[in-house]
Amino acid sequence: MAHLLVVESWVGSMSRLLPRAIRENGHAFTFLTRDLHHYLRSAPEGTAHPLLGARNVISADTNDIEALLPEVERLHGVLGFDGVVTSCDYYLPAVARIAEHLGLPGPGPEAVRNACRKDSTRRVLDDAGVPGPRFAVREEWADIARAARDIGYPLVVKPVDLCAGMYVRRVDDEAQLAAACRALADFPVNARGQRRTPVVLLEELLDGPEVSVETVSYAGAVQVVGMTDKSVGGAPAFVETGHMFPAALPLADAEAAEQTALAALKALGLTDGVVAHTEIKLTSAGPRVVEVNPRPAGNRITELVRHVTGIDLAAAFVDVALGRAPDLRHTDTGLRSAAVGFLVPGSSGTLEALDGMSVRDLPGVLEVQLAEPGRAVKTAGSNNEYLGHVMAGDADGLGARARVETLLDGLRAGLVIR
Repeated sequence: MAHLLVVESWVGSMSRLLPRAIRENGHAFTFLTRDLHHYLRSAPEGTAHPLLGARNVISADTNDIEALLPEVERLHGVLGFDGVVTSCDYYLPAVARIAEHLGLPGPGPEAVRNACRKDSTRRVLDDAGVPGPRFAVREEWADIARAARDIGYPLVVKPVDLCAGMYVRRVDDEAQLAAACRALADFPVNARGQRRTPVVLLEELLDGPEVSVETVSYAGAVQVVGMTDKSVGGAPAFVETGHMFPAALPLADAEAAEQTALAALKALGLTDGVVAHTEIKLTSAGPRVVEVNPRPAGNRITELVRHVTGIDLAAAFVDVALGRAPDLRHTDTGLRSAAVGFLVPGSSGTLEALDGMSVRDLPGVLEVQLAEPGRAVKTAGSNNEYLGHVMAGDADGLGARARVETLLDGLRAGLVIR
């Protein structure tokens, strides 16, 4: 039995998948958090949060890495950790620092930090010649407006240190640019109490469909597990509305996306001890890197992969954090594709009705998870406002996405927001 230190977590699906992967592989974990109530609030009434099944639950200021390092060193001396992980993007750099400090397996702190900071990713990839959008990083309004004119409208405005598509906006003119920058400036501290960097990332708006390349790195070798497609809505925001694994791509496009993702991981130094989710736009000028995420994919993508290939990316995440070779063997699951679609609110109000009984027992349905009536709803501006999701598989081919779209239509017919 190995003993892992888990430092914070998302409160969504990975907060269940990661503890499950740890336990199913015969390991135990200690959970370290600055705010236990953050997790208690997210657990359904009458149930215990999966992270509270830890061997130990310890409070510490996980936002102060310099104070945290001697604290985890002391804990390590008492409890003995074999690896350290987090499923929350905001703590990936801290986990890399802890692993280095304790001599535990993991990617280098600089590599993780550069991947988690969107502006640093752009600079590293640009220096290495890995294709991406034209971009600029600015802080003062006059410099932002000037850089936007140089890149040309329409363009994309991004924070450099937020997740889930928060405050990422398409802007078509200077007035929209100013509004996007004001909104970003009005959000100076993220949901975990970390003060944000005030710079703004401007990027050329890329054309074409988007895919993600799911990879696992161990002992200097990167293995591609497969590619997932993505649909996006909620303009001018970029809200993920669904995914299918594997992506339905021509062979040439798949190979080009794969090679671009591998080049990005190599440039960033993420070739050992990393499960990564690299987003690629298949533009008319060739593949371009959108983002490199040094952790397993969110939005149920890890479960799509498992349903189709039998590969458990959460378990692989645990393995590489322990310095062990991950099990990436494909097994026959009976499915050729699996897809997930998200119910994205297009208006604000109170959820009055949403009935999933019409779809739960239909053939091919793998998951249905829906919000309860009475919930306050706001128009989706990121991936944080979903009203639920439906997942389905196809045993014969790449029909899972079409199946999910039909199921979502059925759910929307019973959706009432007032």
